[in-house]
Parts: sequence; structure tokens; C-alpha cells
Amino acid sequence: METPEATAAFDLAYSDVKTAFLYYLQNENKNRPIVIASHSQGTLHAIRLLQEFFDDLPLQNQLVCAYIPGYRIKKDAFKSIPVSEKPNQTGCFAGWRSYEKGEIPDRVLVENGDCVCVNPLTWNTSENWMPKVNHLGIMNGFDKIIPHTVAAGIEPKTKILWVESPDVILEGMKKGKDLHVYDFNLFWLNIRENVKLRIDKWLTENGGGK
Repeated sequence: METPEATAAFDLAYSDVKTAFLYYLQNENKNRPIVIASHSQGTLHAIRLLQEFFDDLPLQNQLVCAYIPGYRIKKDAFKSIPVSEKPNQTGCFAGWRSYEKGEIPDRVLVENGDCVCVNPLTWNTSENWMPKVNHLGIMNGFDKIIPHTVAAGIEPKTKILWVESPDVILEGMKKGKDLHVYDFNLFWLNIRENVKLRIDKWLTENGGGK
């Protein structure tokens, strides 16, 4: 349950995010495309930033994609920013919460399915299970990329992302069924390649961003 103290702390943290983003818009952006990337509590602030600056507002036209995993995204989070349904879609968002296949925490059950999830192996909300062949590479530490190691699918009832991963991955990932801290690492190359694909599409659609 949120307390006044927690709300004040989150508001203070968001004020820093907002101040930094305003500086970026005023001094650095120069009408170029924008990619938002966040995780966990950062995604809580990113959702708020998207609502305040992009959602049904002119700046939405500059949004390539918001990659916002690691936090619950409610179905009504945005008025006009769509969820990603195609790998080269622009002006959209993609988010997921990773758990070992078969794991459904109680805190997720009480959400009653009010959650949006995108599978980073397909970049859509299809609940079809995707095999390892679609996986481009996990970041296993800071110096090793291992391809074709993760299979994943969206659990139909709760809309969390179920993951199957082999023993080759970091030992830390095997210590618990909640893979929250590895939401980005698990799909590192898929995300990296997708950012490039979407930026290229945005530039094509907008005359090179000029």
C-alpha cells in the first residue's frame, strides 16, 4: 500500500527525471527521434513521463518506441500510445516482466490480468510460445553474448512473460523464479537490433528526421 511518504519520494524522483528530460528537449533533441528506455522503478517514472509529454500530444510523433519492462503496465495506462504489435512499428511501447515458466506470484494474481505484455522475441502481444531460434542473444555478464538460449511466451491469464533458459546463463538467474533484474539481459541482442529497426523505420517515414 502506498503511503504519503512513499508518494512524496516517488514524486521527488520523478521531478529529477522530468527536469532532465526538459533540459534534453530544450537543448539537445533538435526534433530528432526519441527512444525511451527504463526498468523497474524507472519504468514507473517512464510511464508518467510518457503520459505527461507524449500521450496524445505532438511529441508522440517523435517517439520511436518506449522500452519499459520491469513494472506493471495497466491496460488503460495510455490514451493514444499503442502497444507494440510489429517489430518495425513506431510511436509505441513495449514492456514485460520475466519469470521462469510456471511461476505466477501472488502479487501478480491479484492484478486480475490488468496488464499489458509484449514478447521481445516477437515484439507483439501474441500468446504463442516462441522457441530459442528467435532469440538473438543473452548478455551473460559484461563480456559474453550467447545466442539461441531463451524461449519465451506470454502467460494468458496474468500477462506476464514466461521464460525458459538453459544452464549456460548466469548462476544468479537460476537462484530464483523471478527474473526481474534480468529483463534486459535476457533479450539483449533482440532489443538492440529492434531499436535500430524502429529508428530506421522512423527516419524513412520522417524524411531522415530533418
